[in-house]
Amino acid sequence: MIVYKFGGASVKDADGVRNLAKIVNSCQENLIVVISAFGKTTNSIEDLIAANVSDTELLNHRFNKLKEYHIDIINNLFSDKDHRVFYKANNLFDKLYNIITDKSNIEFDIKYDQTVSLGEIISTIIVSEYLNFISINNLWIDIRKNIITDNTYREGNVDWNLTRKKVKLEFIGDESIYITQGFIAGTIKGDTVTLGLEGSDYTASILANILNAKKVVVWKDVPGVLNADPRYFEKTQKLNKISYQEAVELAFFGAKVIHPKTIKPLQNKEIPLIVKSFIEPDDDGTYIHTFDKYLEETPIFILKKEQMLISFFPKDMSFIIEKSLCRIMNHLLENKIKINLVQSSAVSFSFCVDNSNSKIYNLLKKLNLEFQILYNDNLELLTVRHYSSKNIDEIKKDKKIYIEQKSRHTAQFVYK
Repeated sequence: MIVYKFGGASVKDADGVRNLAKIVNSCQENLIVVISAFGKTTNSIEDLIAANVSDTELLNHRFNKLKEYHIDIINNLFSDKDHRVFYKANNLFDKLYNIITDKSNIEFDIKYDQTVSLGEIISTIIVSEYLNFISINNLWIDIRKNIITDNTYREGNVDWNLTRKKVKLEFIGDESIYITQGFIAGTIKGDTVTLGLEGSDYTASILANILNAKKVVVWKDVPGVLNADPRYFEKTQKLNKISYQEAVELAFFGAKVIHPKTIKPLQNKEIPLIVKSFIEPDDDGTYIHTFDKYLEETPIFILKKEQMLISFFPKDMSFIIEKSLCRIMNHLLENKIKINLVQSSAVSFSFCVDNSNSKIYNLLKKLNLEFQILYNDNLELLTVRHYSSKNIDEIKKDKKIYIEQKSRHTAQFVYK
């Protein structure tokens, strides 16, 4: 068994679906194909959720635009305009509209998962029907009935024992190609839960672990894992081989190529992870497996924009001790705010977080009674793995550095 994962960029239009079909058809082994929502569908559904239900004009405009986008893809793929895929897609969009316009007082995170998840359901139904339409026989699987989590909405925790039993029953059959969804799962009661941002990679990793897959291939619009984001850095280079540990480090620091939770299930079974380009599928890509050390001589740059640096000072000028840190960290945990960098001294505690998190200001308001709080926003956090003095000098040029941290292999800078 091999597991393929296709992200939204690889299936953003009809040509992308056709390209997926070519890649799938060229595989000679049993195959599980994990697919994300088409293009920017997840963002579009988030915009629908954000629209005021009473503003029917804006809501309907956004909904119709999203529906037309999918129907256009279907029209482009299917010459038979009476094909059942049109009926299925229309039914799913009716369901999406009903959930979005439901005025009952449903908790936001629950409503988010019930709506956003439909992007993956719609995309996989279209792909599965198209493959069958062109005689690439496959079986569509609802992953929500197989990957079982708790009811932590928007970031479900996998129940591995239940999931293992269900996956082994579902995916061991007569079919050689299975089509299923990434990013989404279900509770034992049948409620839909999502696995967190970029959770489609994690889905592929879970299935590969349970089914002892030969390898996982993640298909992207880049030639592999690059040493920097080409949107922000010139002359990027592909990393040919990196270890599981290096991949975890990159994910932890914010590299978006691999989801942080993806690596561990693969490492436990020594299953290779290959990141390849769906544009040039014959190229080697990046091979991620067990290696004793970092094999490249290339520094890796990870940039996170829209950062806020927050510093806490006790109002009574006492030391920052464990009790103070515990109170701050508990508030962060309760508000699901993730820290990107930490620095402490005897009388202060500072951390860097994503400025886009709307709960930040609620946190500051709560802690303002106990601490003097200073913050700077609109900053950038740059992490450099395998840095050199030359890298550091170039980075610091013409920048106002707020924090600089170095370890043996990693340097981090918060700057404007």
